Amino acid sequence: MSGTSEGRRPPAGTSPGATPTVDTESHHPETALLAYRSAFRSATFAMAVVDGSGAILHANETLARMAGTGTTDLAGVPVAGLVGLTPDDHAWRAYREVLRGRRSRFRCTRRLKHRDGRPLWAEITVVPMADPSAGDPGRALLTVADISDRHELQQRLRHLQMHDAVTRLPNRTLFFERLSAALELSPFQDSSLLPRPGRIGLCYLDLDGFKAVNDTLGHRAGDRLLAAVAGRLSDVAGRDPHHPGGSHFVARLGGDEFAVLVEESQGTEQLLDLAQALLTAVQQPFDLAGQRLSVSASIGVVERASAGTSPTGLMQAADTTLYWAKADGRARWTLFDPERNAHRMTRQALSSTLRPAVDRGEFELEYQPLVGMADGVVRGVEALVRWNHPQFGMLGPNRFVAIAEEDGSIVRLGRWVLRTACRQARRWQLDHPDGPALFVSVNVAVRQVWDSDLVAEVGDILAETGLDPGLLQLELTESAVMGSAGRPLRALQALSDMGVRIAIDDFGTGYSNLAYLSRLPVSVLKLDGSFVRGFRYDDGGTHPSPADETIVEALVELAHRLGLTVTAECVETAEQAERLRRIGCDTGQGWLYSRAVAPERISELIGAGGVASAGGATAPGAP
Repeated sequence: MSGTSEGRRPPAGTSPGATPTVDTESHHPETALLAYRSAFRSATFAMAVVDGSGAILHANETLARMAGTGTTDLAGVPVAGLVGLTPDDHAWRAYREVLRGRRSRFRCTRRLKHRDGRPLWAEITVVPMADPSAGDPGRALLTVADISDRHELQQRLRHLQMHDAVTRLPNRTLFFERLSAALELSPFQDSSLLPRPGRIGLCYLDLDGFKAVNDTLGHRAGDRLLAAVAGRLSDVAGRDPHHPGGSHFVARLGGDEFAVLVEESQGTEQLLDLAQALLTAVQQPFDLAGQRLSVSASIGVVERASAGTSPTGLMQAADTTLYWAKADGRARWTLFDPERNAHRMTRQALSSTLRPAVDRGEFELEYQPLVGMADGVVRGVEALVRWNHPQFGMLGPNRFVAIAEEDGSIVRLGRWVLRTACRQARRWQLDHPDGPALFVSVNVAVRQVWDSDLVAEVGDILAETGLDPGLLQLELTESAVMGSAGRPLRALQALSDMGVRIAIDDFGTGYSNLAYLSRLPVSVLKLDGSFVRGFRYDDGGTHPSPADETIVEALVELAHRLGLTVTAECVETAEQAERLRRIGCDTGQGWLYSRAVAPERISELIGAGGVASAGGATAPGAP
């Protein structure tokens, strides 16, 4: 066989056995360079070769047409100026790194101006062309791609994404973008040219009873109403006399909630005028496809300095203030009040830490003497709970008992108070066997009767501590006792049958039903301090109220006829004590005798024979 494969044919144009020719011309460097230059000049992409300083060395026709000039005119033109890059631009550093060969690519999007005047959105790309470490000159290739159509489509999609389909207003996402931008610190914020720091305002609006519209007329009618409301809000925001020549930013945050953002607030007066105008506009009747509707709105108003304000903080304040407007009666605006908010925040802080505070041992009891009006001898004490809060210090019951009743923790706290007070009363009895046996009076919330087996708890605690049932008095408010039926009444009767005394606290201020009083298992009435204060001479020398004295005298006489004893609260002066004694009150408590004190002070009092004096009194207003 020969050395060639049988049947293999030589290339066309050659004779068999001839050596094939090679197109060496196309591989010649100069020829390749000419081909590259031709491709560069005719490319539909706008391109340019850039030197290491950022100046254009060569530009193609497409880039020249885009710039509205010739290719030769672009030679030496800085790329940065052509595409709008400046040293203060965040992309400037990345661009310079590419020119130095320290970065493989730079890409950004810029809004340029076409030669015909229309705006042009372009994607700018710069990549190194040579390796400076190999000794080649540092050059880069610039490409500019027209992406205006793509950008327009993206803008349309973003508009749909950032606007509410029902009202055509900006939605919650766009609102927070605008709010965040408004609160960014301007570089001129601290300039002495500004008369005062920038301020920002917000009207946070919610329609009153909008759910009823959806429920009765349907969601389509509800959507028409929302669109109509949006139109009125936009009209008002566009003609604010405090802000001529501009319109405030109006958004729908969701449901029936709207926000009007005042980015350059002129002060509280502007926001209040705007809120009232918004309220008035919404309250005008709406005619929706022949259906006449009238609605109202509640508005939370916040106005403050932009410095130090965050979007979250501003919205929390607005949400809180809107809640106040709803709670205050609706169909109104309410201005944010820092003091009211601080009280709310404190209340929330107390509520969140109340339950575990019992386990942490943060509560303690003080005791205020209950003194016989005739002889000044201490008959008993009222246990008053205090919360030694690690953040807010010592708190009286008026700061946390209502919170405990709302969240149900009063059951656990009340059980602790009852056990601690009974244990302390028994300890006094054991420590002073020859002294008077003092009864202890403990406040009980009505929720303790409903949410726990109070009768069983009292029985267990008395058995555990060894305290005689006759030395325990339970106090319930008049509004909680009057009208009691079912389980509460049965519990009170069982406790009374056990030998425990039942007292009505703050009598005379609730829902007095004197006929019903005779059927309750009550043994003590505690007259509210408002009656006793009427017995006191004030600093101007005004005589005590004769009406209060008449009322108290009648109540005391009624109580005694029903076999009840009467305790007067808030006794502050000797004159009050004398008049109460003359009327016939059995016992009294107040600053005249002693404030609430630690159990050790009560031990001292028992050791002294149980006679109260004014030595432990404190100024009015003390706990």
